[in-house]
Amino acid sequence: MGGAFLAAALLARLGSRIELPTIPLFILAGILLGPHTPGIVLVSDPHDLEMLSALGLVLLLFYLGLEFHMDDLKTGGRKMALAGGTYLALNVGAGLGFGFALGWGMSEALVLAGVLGISSSAIVTKVLVDLGRIGNPETKPILGIIVVEDIFLALYLAALQPILSGATSLQAALMDGGKAFGFLLLLALAARFGTKVIGRLMNTKDDELLVISFLGAAVFVAGVSEWFGVADAIGAFMVGLMLGSTTSGERIRKLVHPLRDAFGAIFFFGFGLSINPGDLPSVLWPVLAAVGVTLAMNVFAGLAAARVYRFGAGQAANISTTLLARGEFALILATMAAAAGLDPRLAPFIAGYVLVLAVLGPLAAGRSAWLARILPGSAFSRAAAPELGAEPTAEPLPEPEPEPLETSRRSG
Repeated sequence: MGGAFLAAALLARLGSRIELPTIPLFILAGILLGPHTPGIVLVSDPHDLEMLSALGLVLLLFYLGLEFHMDDLKTGGRKMALAGGTYLALNVGAGLGFGFALGWGMSEALVLAGVLGISSSAIVTKVLVDLGRIGNPETKPILGIIVVEDIFLALYLAALQPILSGATSLQAALMDGGKAFGFLLLLALAARFGTKVIGRLMNTKDDELLVISFLGAAVFVAGVSEWFGVADAIGAFMVGLMLGSTTSGERIRKLVHPLRDAFGAIFFFGFGLSINPGDLPSVLWPVLAAVGVTLAMNVFAGLAAARVYRFGAGQAANISTTLLARGEFALILATMAAAAGLDPRLAPFIAGYVLVLAVLGPLAAGRSAWLARILPGSAFSRAAAPELGAEPTAEPLPEPEPEPLETSRRSG
């Protein structure tokens, strides 16, 4: 574990000199020092870091919840649902069509719909933090889309599980979906009405006790969420949403930073351990085609979200590129597909697709200004916000009229 931390830190330090984002470097460290590549093997079994990786994901989504306030849901819920629904319709629909086009089978197409359709919450969160965009105006819509995706994810997994397991009982599928939805509703009600009570329970002047309290709450609710068929990361996000609005919210944000960064690095390192580069050549062309489809759909989704929020081309480009990466959820689907005995090409395809976008996503987000230059300006309202990175412009002020000079006459 110490070697994993040090290897991730060393590569990230080297990459920072040429301004590379840390996420692909952490993943690269996992690939190079894992069991699938020659040379030094720090971790021979990726499952050895499974719990630490899960903790990293929980903390990343917990922090995301801290930054997303209940007021955002109250005031912008309709826009958030519209932008998130549009993003899912474009990407999940394209993923389903792409799966049918490959001709690997119905179940495989349903898996690919989720793989191509849902962004990596962990990578999106890390990108926003690394690029210093947490306070940007387009960040709220990005977080809103992630929330909608996570809610869809819970229902999607509940519906997909009986299909992959070969279950024919509609009643069992409805029970699983109802259990997941009921727990999500319970968490939402607690976030909406229980914030004051939770704030009193968390309130303490001792930082040590506060850290133990919020960490325990986030991990415990994440575990209970998983038991109810809801992704653990969603449970952690909801806890962050509750605590972010309490009087201790600002202190929690500061205290969780080092935990988030350390275990987040292990999450991406563990992500790299699961990828076998030797499997990628056999699915190279489908991977490149899927990446092209995802790039196109994300641009369309970014334009649509910008129209909903009346943003300019700069914000549209940021939305498109920040949400580009695919990650932890796709790997979960790959594991489910392998356990269900689906097409053996599916697992290496998902690994290659995720690896390319996990590297390309942060790089594209850091250079989103390039995309903003070619986006159609006519797609936006005249009331659009000024583009990010652009100098504020102002209409030239009219030149003041010269004041009449006062003259004095002296009588001779």
